[in-house]
Order: sequence, then C-alpha cells, then structure tokens
Amino acid sequence: MLKKVMLTIGLIILMLTQVNAQSISLGPQIGYQKARDADEGKFMGGVAMRLKLTPSLGVEASINYRAEKYSNGALTVKSWPVMITGLFYPLPMVYGAIGTGWYNTTFDYDQSRFPFQFVADETKQKIGWHFGGGVELPIGTNSKLTADIRYVFIDYDFKSIPGIDDKNSDFYVFSVGFLFGL
Repeated sequence: MLKKVMLTIGLIILMLTQVNAQSISLGPQIGYQKARDADEGKFMGGVAMRLKLTPSLGVEASINYRAEKYSNGALTVKSWPVMITGLFYPLPMVYGAIGTGWYNTTFDYDQSRFPFQFVADETKQKIGWHFGGGVELPIGTNSKLTADIRYVFIDYDFKSIPGIDDKNSDFYVFSVGFLFGL
C-alpha cells in the first residue's frame, strides 16, 4: 500500500519537472462533507495542488482532515485522506473529476457507552475512490478560485461493532479552494 502511494507521488514529481511552472497552483481548500449515515455533516480543511497538463487535462493532489460521528456520537471517525484526482476540462472553466484516495482513519469509540466499554480505538488505512465536477475561475493573472462537488466511495468495516454494522460511510463533499500559481 505504502509503495503504491510513494510510486504515485514519485510520478507526480516527475511530471512536475516536465511542465511549465505557470501551470502549477497550490493553496488552501475548505469543504463541507456528510457521510450517508453519519449523525451530521462537518466542515473539513486541507491543501490542494493542481497541475494543468494540457488545456483539457489536469491532475490534483490534496490532503485534508475530516471527522464525523455515528450512532449518536458513540463512534467518531477521523480521517486524513491523501487524494489524487484526474481532471477533464470540457470547457475552459468547467471540469469533471475522478480519482482515488488513501484514507488514514482513526475509529474513536466512546468507552463510556454500552457496548463500547471493551472496544479499543484503532487506526486503519483504506483505499476509496471518488468522482464529481466543478468550476475553476481565474482571479487575476496567477490565482484561481475552485468550487466542486465530489461523491466518495469508501467502505469502512463496521460489521464487528454491535449496532453499527448497517451504517454506510460513503459521503459527498462540497469544497472551495483558492489556488496560487507557482
């Protein structure tokens, strides 16, 4: 798993050395996400880097932090997804997105509640995938405002937890980013 992530990062670095620096942008990203069966939606934040390969193709690498609660707060799922997304621009400012993510996830159980007294917290890595679309608006000569919606498919294994086994962890995320050209 780690070898695949390192290989992907290496390929991105190799691509970066082959392109014009004007096509690379980096900046903060904020969003709102809600897993299908989570108690409520939450805000998330992170950073994204985009590389425009051609006028109609690009790639984005991002890392974010998100947390959500299930079963009235009995379980808190905290995740640090590292995502790679392919971008297709059918119009100069409109894009479609599809990609994969490596989700480093902590399952934090409320041990003060029955039946979680004997369930230990754990951290796992999981691969998920996503698709969506958005807009990329130029601001000035070297900055962009991005806004998109993505749906993420990730299948956390809740089956060993009583009362949580039927929960769905797929989620959608609305995000906005402000990217600066490098």
